[in-house]
Parts: sequence; C-alpha cells; structure tokens
Amino acid sequence: MNNIILFDGAVRTNLLPLTFTRPVGEIRIGILTIKEKWEKRLSASVSFLTESYLSHKYPVIVSDENIFVAGNILPSDSFINEINNLGVNEALTDEGSVIAFKGSLSDFESRNWTSKPVASSPELVVHTFDIFVKNGQEICADFDLITQGRKSAPVSPTNQIIGSHPVFIEEGAYMECSVINTSKGPVYIGKESEIMEGALIRGPFAACTHATVNMGARIYGPTTIGPHCKVGGELNNVVMFGYSNKAHEGFLGNAVLGEWCNIGAGTEASNLKNDYTEIKLWNYSSRRFAKTGLQFCGLIMGDYSKAGINTMFNTATVIGVGCNIYGTGFPRNFVASFLEGGNSGFEQANMKKFFRTTEKVMARRSKDLTEADKQICLHIFETDR
Repeated sequence: MNNIILFDGAVRTNLLPLTFTRPVGEIRIGILTIKEKWEKRLSASVSFLTESYLSHKYPVIVSDENIFVAGNILPSDSFINEINNLGVNEALTDEGSVIAFKGSLSDFESRNWTSKPVASSPELVVHTFDIFVKNGQEICADFDLITQGRKSAPVSPTNQIIGSHPVFIEEGAYMECSVINTSKGPVYIGKESEIMEGALIRGPFAACTHATVNMGARIYGPTTIGPHCKVGGELNNVVMFGYSNKAHEGFLGNAVLGEWCNIGAGTEASNLKNDYTEIKLWNYSSRRFAKTGLQFCGLIMGDYSKAGINTMFNTATVIGVGCNIYGTGFPRNFVASFLEGGNSGFEQANMKKFFRTTEKVMARRSKDLTEADKQICLHIFETDR
C-alpha cells in the first residue's frame, strides 16, 4: 500500500473543539484512533495534512506515491478495495466532495484529478456526537482487528464473566473480582491496564493501555477508556481520548472527553432533557445550537479542560480547550476555550498560569508540555472567541 495521508477537509470545523488540538485522523473512536485503524489495516505509513498551526506537531510525510484519504473516514474492506483500484490522479467523490485521491501533494492541492463517485458507503465521523453514537460498532471492529489470530491472557477466576461475546486481556493487565457482562459486545483490557475490585462493566467496552477502572465503578457500554485514563463512578456510552480522569463518583453519559481533562468528584452531567425533546448542540460551523436528531447527549469537552468538585453540566454542553469550570449552578451550554468560571460568569485564563499548571499535570504522567503544544494553545487562545 502507498503512503497514506489523512486530510482534514471542511468537516474539521464540525468536530471542534476536539480538533482544535489534533487532526481529524487523531480522533479516538472504538479502541483505536482513526490513524491507528488505517495503520493496522494497511501496514502503511500514515501522516496528516492539517491546519498550518498544527503541522509542526503533526507534519505531513510525502513520498513518490501517495493516497490522500479524508481523515474522518473509518476504514472498511470495501472502501480500501476502492482506493487500491485508484489510478494516478484519480479521486473518489462522495456527494461531490473528494474523499480519496492518488497522486502527488501538488496535484492534490491544485485539484488536478479525474473524479469518480465512490461505490461503497464509507462510515464517516461528521459531528462530535458521532464519536459516541458509532463507538459500539467501532469497538467491535477494532476488537476483531486487534485480536485476530491472537490468544488472550488468562482471565482470573476471581472475576465473574457473563455473556457470549469474548473478553481479551493483554499481557500485563490486572483484573480481579470484577463482573463483566459481554451479552451486548466484547470487552478489551489493554496492556498494563487495571480493573479494580468491584467494577461492574458491560460491553462493548475497551480499557486502553495503562487505563484504570477504580473500585466499584459502574460502566455501561459502549464505552472507551483511552490510554492512561482513570475512571470511577457511573459512565454510559463515553469516549475518553487519553490521559483524562473521571476518577470519582458522579454520572457521565453519551459524552466525549479529549486529552488531559479532569472531572472533579461528584460532578454530574445530564444527557437527557426533562421534556425528552430533541437535543441541540453547539455547532462551530454555524456558530449556533443545531439540531442533532438525538434524545441523549451529554458533555463534549476539549483538551486540557477541567471541572471542579460537584460541578453540574446541563444536557449537551460543549466545553472548549483549556477551560476551568467551577462554582454552583449550571454553566452555560457552550463555553469557548481558555475561560474560567461558571454560572456566575467567566474570565479569560492567564496563559502563563495555565502552562505552569498543565506542565505539573503532565509531569505526573512523565510527559512534557512541548513548545509545539504551547504554540497550539496560544493559537486557540487568540482565535476561539
């Protein structure tokens, strides 16, 4: 397979605030990120064609032969067959938009291609809520991709396993005295992850590398706990990208958290309106609250944001990057990036203080806040208004 380049396209704006800090192809849905799905399926080099302010951290890698693919496409066998059959300077289109192209970077940027409509129906991530809506099918697809031809580590007899779908445990994972129900989907326990005593988990479920499920947690699938995340309390259909914590009591449902988020003890996030009407969610493309067609939608939170203890989030709340939410009452349903406060009002974050705090947070996981990360944050601080 040729060199794969995932490009953002116009859909990126719909996926804000999650794509403020990453290309579209770095979104985690299922067990893997979209990039990781392409890498595993094709054993290919994958890079990104993204916004200029992100390109220092996520550079594009160009070779003599390249396949450009829309970063929001979830790979399938049928779609891969179509891109394998592309000729040089041929492009696949879906409702008039190019979703794949074979050729050089200069030809791609100059739109020097011959178009042909896609024959398959590729699965797309178009809205932020698609991440939790489609998470179950992607956990199942990734589970098959990751575990095919492999043998699980043994399940300790102290655990109670119910259901017909498989449980796969990677080497180095710890799981004791938990109850796992696989009636509705598989359960994947990643390397060096820990499922503590008394955890109640229903599949489809994934705990990625170094994830931790605390004692007595209640987790309904489909839920993904990303790498180095820690969870407790009650979760239902949640996707956490990585390095984020919701370690204490409180409910989170039909939600997506980016990286380096923290949800304080006792925080509750509604996912259903009292009158059961259709949910509207903040849309960055239209700059208004837009209909979703959903009855259930909870919290969408960008990277580096956090909520103090006993915070209450209303149904379908969107929190930008680098926010600090605290205080009594409900904050508004949309909070732009790098704001601090709550129901009583907001003020802009002090970026020097934000960087100092974030460096301490990341150091606890042996990670550094790089200069590239700082420049990305400063760009968002200046533009998300």
